[in-house]
Amino acid sequence: MNKFGIIARFDTPEALVYAAEKVRGEGFTKFDCHSPFPIHGMDDAMGLERSKLGYLIGVMGLTGALFGFGLQTWIHSIEYPMNISGKPYFAYPAYAIITFELMVLFSAFGAVFGMMFFNRIPRFHHPVFYSEKFSDVSSDAFYVSIEVDDPKYDEKNVIDFLENIGGTEIEVLSDEN
Repeated sequence: MNKFGIIARFDTPEALVYAAEKVRGEGFTKFDCHSPFPIHGMDDAMGLERSKLGYLIGVMGLTGALFGFGLQTWIHSIEYPMNISGKPYFAYPAYAIITFELMVLFSAFGAVFGMMFFNRIPRFHHPVFYSEKFSDVSSDAFYVSIEVDDPKYDEKNVIDFLENIGGTEIEVLSDEN
């Protein structure tokens, strides 16, 4: 029987935010909060950092723009120069469309694959889905889950801690529930 962690239910969004602050304050690092809707202030309560995805998208967009501009410059000036109506080989105003389109394309790829990487997707089945109680989170339940991989994880201490901060329906997650 593999154990994955512990979940605890909280009654309100405010109680969940309070629990997230307490869990983070206790020093846990591998925990998550689950609710049926976004809760303002939850990122701060959990101590989450700003996403790196925007930087990745910016770098990918710049890479696409440089690639498009460089490719057209190389083709028109070096590899296959053609004198058309006396225009210069390096006619950079004409490169704007392809440069822009490749910037958008590379940014889109960066957004999709970066999001998949940062969110560890595809993960087809998360251990919290082994719990029958957890199915309520899609409509009216608020849960905190603490993973067994957390350095401070000790099953009895975690259960006592979650009870002390107001958690109910505490359940140890395993693959044989």
